[in-house]
Amino acid sequence: MDKIMSTRVDESVSFLLDHLAKKLNTSKKNIVESAIRMYSENVNTQKEINIFKDTCGAWKRDEAPTTAIKNIKKNFNSSYSRRYK
Repeated sequence: MDKIMSTRVDESVSFLLDHLAKKLNTSKKNIVESAIRMYSENVNTQKEINIFKDTCGAWKRDEAPTTAIKNIKKNFNSSYSRRYK
């Protein structure tokens, strides 16, 4: 599923994106996606970034999953009831 994103770029970059899309007979979306993938691969090989290692454990919590779920539901319900009472 595609996600809509918005960004401000310099006018010259916008012109270049339009020019490339016309010259390559492809969409701006395709150019942006390809450029980001190539940049990411370049950065990963230069700096040896291991995204799994860097984010491993980010989901760990001190509380048990059942406690976390109860707290999340409680917070959601109180927020919901405040808004719609």
